[in-house]
Amino acid sequence: MPVDPSVIAALEAAAAAAPDNNALLLHLAGLLLEADRPADALTASAAVLARDPANVEALGVAARAAEASGDAARAEGYRRLYRALGGAGTAAVPEDVPAPRASGGPPPGMPPEEWIPEEEQSQGRVGGMGTLPPLSGARGRDEGPEPMREVGPGHVSDEDARRFADEAFGGGEDASVTLRDVAGMEAVKRRLNVAFLGPMKNPELRAVYGKSLRGGLLLYGPPGCGKTFIARATAGELGARFVTVGLSDVMDMYIGQSERNLHEVFEHARRHRPCVLFFDEIDALGRKRSLRRESGTRDVVNQLLSEMDSLQSDNEGLFILAATNHPWDVDTALRRPGRLDRTLLVLPPDQPAREAILRSRCEGRPLEKIDFGWLAGKTEDYSGADLVHVCESAAENAMEESLTTGKVRPIRMDDFKRALKEVRASVRPWFDTARNYALFANEGGTYDDLIDYLRSRKML
Repeated sequence: MPVDPSVIAALEAAAAAAPDNNALLLHLAGLLLEADRPADALTASAAVLARDPANVEALGVAARAAEASGDAARAEGYRRLYRALGGAGTAAVPEDVPAPRASGGPPPGMPPEEWIPEEEQSQGRVGGMGTLPPLSGARGRDEGPEPMREVGPGHVSDEDARRFADEAFGGGEDASVTLRDVAGMEAVKRRLNVAFLGPMKNPELRAVYGKSLRGGLLLYGPPGCGKTFIARATAGELGARFVTVGLSDVMDMYIGQSERNLHEVFEHARRHRPCVLFFDEIDALGRKRSLRRESGTRDVVNQLLSEMDSLQSDNEGLFILAATNHPWDVDTALRRPGRLDRTLLVLPPDQPAREAILRSRCEGRPLEKIDFGWLAGKTEDYSGADLVHVCESAAENAMEESLTTGKVRPIRMDDFKRALKEVRASVRPWFDTARNYALFANEGGTYDDLIDYLRSRKML
């Protein structure tokens, strides 16, 4: 029976008003699939998984939606997680994954006596990179019960941990960008060349000076200024794999599992050397232990220190880059020699870089007599993210008129001037906070570069 479009429209309005209602989103996703709207169904189910990665029903509908959308690789990834978390059957094809059920009960094809309620299944879930094996009641009828394994809550075998890490990161990504793609920022490029690129590209000279291919670099500065892009470009220059690590890749609800996840992240990077291991927002993972109340999170910092020291493993060819907007919150032990011992300030783009960013973001759009040099001069202190926002706002201004007239018109300077009135530089609050640390917490000259910049901008 066809789905009434008015019902879907009402549910979409309700979901927009209550975006955190997972049950509502799952119901909507199921109806969207029936209405032959798999892309929208995938978006709705992905929103649920962003908040609840272990939601079996969301994984099921996401697998079906991805397959219907033509994304077979993504569908297979969802099916693997679906089975690992106790989904019914083998899910050999997308249709084998059941749609969300309106109420509790066994999935289609499973006898009621074999069904295990979700509240009991949840005892076998772990977050982070590891998951427990499926419960025996969740296996297909033809497979028979799964042999018992002595796996306690939160415990994942070393083999499973390695397999999940390889599936999660896939050997890292091949960084396709290089420092040539980074406009301006010559001081940053020069420091990176001395710390990493030069020794890597000149092994004979490295041997003469006894320079080791190991160590770490901390990138810090205001948000939106390209720290992640620079890290990826560094990996591209080295011809190395690029693995990004976030808080969700490591932290786990079970005691000891977060440390194991972190260890496997490093082991994964060592297996794919040369590799750039990039910790984004390192202050979240490596926050000062004196500022933490939970002993478990302090243990994660201790594990991170141990992995960087690598008393039992070889870190040669493993380059550790980290980025933060709040370097003063990073544990001081992480910044001692041999760890993240080099600090690099990433500032808002200079004028040549601003012009390059504006040109790049406007490429492929209809333009009429745009003076990018003038715009670059008027956007001092704008971060890269601010400049992208300016371009988007200018495009919206032109599109607004086109929607009214029904005729496409190019983006003009007036659109950019209007956008500049609406979009202001967002970095000033960061500099206001950073100034206090630069003046009163500059142990060992850590923030000398920041002080020089503040003085040049007359902020001191």
